[in-house]
Amino acid sequence: MGKTAATSKTSTEKSGTTSGSTYKMRDKATTKRLQMYNKGGKVVRNRDGRVVKPAPFQARAKSGEVARIEPNRKWFGNTKVISQDALQRFQEELGKTMRDPYKVVMKQTGLPISLLKETAKHTRVHTLETESFSTVFGPKAQRKRPNLKASDMESLVELTQQSEAQYDTSKDSDLVKDEPDFKDETRDSIFSKGQSKRIWNELHKVIDSSDVVVQVLDCRNPMGTRSKMVESFIRKERGHKHLVFLLNKCDLVPTWVTARWITLLSKEFPTLAFHASVTNSFGKGALIHLLRQFAKLHSDKKQISVGFIGYPNVGKSSIINTLRQKKVCSVAPIPGQTKVWQYVTLMKRIYLIDCPGVVCPTDDSESEIVLKGVVRVENLKDPADYIPAVLERVKPEYMQKTYHISTWTDATDFLEQLAARMGRLLKGGEPDVSTVAKVVLSDFQRGKLPYFVPPPPLSQQPTAEPNSEIQPNGSSSSIKDTSVDTSLPSSSQNGDASIIPNVHQDSMAAANHQDSSDPVGVVEAS
Repeated sequence: MGKTAATSKTSTEKSGTTSGSTYKMRDKATTKRLQMYNKGGKVVRNRDGRVVKPAPFQARAKSGEVARIEPNRKWFGNTKVISQDALQRFQEELGKTMRDPYKVVMKQTGLPISLLKETAKHTRVHTLETESFSTVFGPKAQRKRPNLKASDMESLVELTQQSEAQYDTSKDSDLVKDEPDFKDETRDSIFSKGQSKRIWNELHKVIDSSDVVVQVLDCRNPMGTRSKMVESFIRKERGHKHLVFLLNKCDLVPTWVTARWITLLSKEFPTLAFHASVTNSFGKGALIHLLRQFAKLHSDKKQISVGFIGYPNVGKSSIINTLRQKKVCSVAPIPGQTKVWQYVTLMKRIYLIDCPGVVCPTDDSESEIVLKGVVRVENLKDPADYIPAVLERVKPEYMQKTYHISTWTDATDFLEQLAARMGRLLKGGEPDVSTVAKVVLSDFQRGKLPYFVPPPPLSQQPTAEPNSEIQPNGSSSSIKDTSVDTSLPSSSQNGDASIIPNVHQDSMAAANHQDSSDPVGVVEAS
């Protein structure tokens, strides 16, 4: 054994003593250091140039292992010191560009865009990063002077009076209140349609699979059918996806209403007006032209996907059928017809995704939920309870022209007269109020009863005066056709952003490089 140890130069070391010769084994660290000296610290590569065996002390460290990082000069290169004013100007200008709905980031830039989110990083106080538990508790605790808002008794009395003046009993959750004699009945499960976990999973599938998200709104009530929660989610978590508003059923409201809604909504996202119909559509040419522009923006992809989301019964599937000019999605004038998401090919590079209707949790009453078209009328237990809300929203002259009833005192009287006129009677000649109420609610949801939510006033009124008369069948007066320039600018070669699309940014974004199937348009607003 001694002879073998003496001949090995890499694993043993000889040390002489007076009693004789003894041998001492080298440790692992010494052996590695000697191997590094012998091999010159070079890596072993194969024919393709890939590292087969890394050089000593240059291999990747395992998870949890303490390792050293070799300093590099590049850490301190490509840096520039700017003043606080220059940084603030940069944040403001770039922030305006990123918030502009008509500008799209074309390519990655070397500018420090992450500096725009510095304020969001510090909105939440990270206590453990500034003060650990050991500095606050235990034997090494470092006590600090408490931060008192009042230094003397007078300032304390003044703060107490201010706090008492700002106190609101309605916001005090710890205040003991007397229990009421009765409570509201638990809401029926049918009023929670469109909020199940399955529906939300389908929505997230569509959002994750889409490059462009089109939120379909009902032109009669755009703000009531708008999902602000979904918009904030796309802005924060999916900022690279494009969001577009599409006002469907614009044929059921006057032209000035459509124009004003587009004027308001275009300030947030690109907005288009649309009328879904396989044979007599409007806005189809403008929407296809816009999708082609998005396809040009994503030229690095073989195809793009466009997802249609929104409330139930706003016409998502009908829009897809209109774009394809044939029935490819199952449609019905009742909510909940689409159960799962489905892919539809529009053209070689554009795919459409149909999504089930999703209802965001809101504080809407049961009447508002029913009149939005979220609930199927045949599933209501007491449909007559929602007729007073219909009579409040629809003008009496339209009810008279539609049902040929001259006068009525209240909702019950109206339903009884309508049941007698339609011949819906029960045994003994009693009017079938429930069935007649379902007929009225169904007509309201399908647009047979003219109704719309008036848009908020603008500082600058549109040129079209609000004198368009709605006919009882839901059609409006004649509509002008306007054309807008939606050509794609060629700034992608030398800039970081491109304006898309120029769809009446100052007034309205409604249409149209129309095709032969687009007979009408939307009136132009100033």
